[in-house]
Amino acid sequence: MILMNDFKAEPETLIAAELQAVERVLRSGWYVLGEEGRKFEALWSQRCGTQHAVGVGNGMDAIEIGLRALDIGPGDEVITTAMTAFASVLAIIRAGATPVLADINPETGLLSLESVRRCITPQTKAVLLVHLYGQVRDMDAWLALCEQHQVALLEDCAQAHLASVAGQVAGSFGSFGAYSFYPTKNLGAIGDGGALVTSNAALADKAGVLRNYGQSVRYYHPEFGMNSRLDEVQAALLSVRLQWLEQYTAHRQSIAQQYRNALNNAHVKLLLAPEAVTAHVYHLFVVLTQHRESLQAHLQASGVQALIHYPVPIHHQERCGDIRRDPAGLQASETHALQCLSLPCHPQMSEQDVQTVIDAVNRFVP
Repeated sequence: MILMNDFKAEPETLIAAELQAVERVLRSGWYVLGEEGRKFEALWSQRCGTQHAVGVGNGMDAIEIGLRALDIGPGDEVITTAMTAFASVLAIIRAGATPVLADINPETGLLSLESVRRCITPQTKAVLLVHLYGQVRDMDAWLALCEQHQVALLEDCAQAHLASVAGQVAGSFGSFGAYSFYPTKNLGAIGDGGALVTSNAALADKAGVLRNYGQSVRYYHPEFGMNSRLDEVQAALLSVRLQWLEQYTAHRQSIAQQYRNALNNAHVKLLLAPEAVTAHVYHLFVVLTQHRESLQAHLQASGVQALIHYPVPIHHQERCGDIRRDPAGLQASETHALQCLSLPCHPQMSEQDVQTVIDAVNRFVP
């Protein structure tokens, strides 16, 4: 079976380096907020083109901490997409702010500029742009919109490690970028982890306080903070795995290009190809079909695992029926949720695996 992710197939050289990193931490006797964390923060901020990175417990906390560091909370609205992981919206709610859902561009799955424009009110304090599936697009237009309305542009980069436009990396455009290092991400830990990246020193300092109980120096708590720290073991592992990220990303991009060149089934639609100046990192390779259940079953029978990201848009979640949304509706999000299907696109795939997926999709008849 060709899996969506195959961690057991990772190379022995990587595993050996990770074991050495874990042993180094164990022998150091320092497990939280130490040298390994500072080292990874420096490496990751440099790779993202920002001045600062603050390691936290997970990607959702990175968003919440960023919002709180910007004093966005009760009475403030944050516009985001209905087509995202639930954590994006949950972080807004946990910060005390009010999420507002905008629709997507059906060609990309990304937030629609026109829909966001319809959602802006005097209470809007930020737009949380989700770089869904690993794609970054139209950043000049987003920056211009947010500047025009004097609201903060925030980036959910959970699926966009190394994604870029004209060489500028995701997370460096807005006030902050929030990264997840959940194991399935392009840069994944061996457990939970996250980071906030920014070039705003005051924001980074406050985020560092908020992640550690609101503590500025030991036993002094000027803020009501959280317990959300990237531990030393995960930081050490991420520093090792970061050395592989470039080649792993190139392999994902190669697989995606082969799919784009060879998938040829009238019942399966591809999302819009990235522009030449854009580096799409293909956390997921998503296709659209009106026959999703039968295609998924056909792929499973052909030895190919395919998953749905995401089958339930945010406003259809049980606790989210009353969330304010685009007055024109969220039809594109609802249609996408009914038709999207993710094909395997990960660094452990062989050329034969890729061809097997292509052949299986092309053979599909509803």
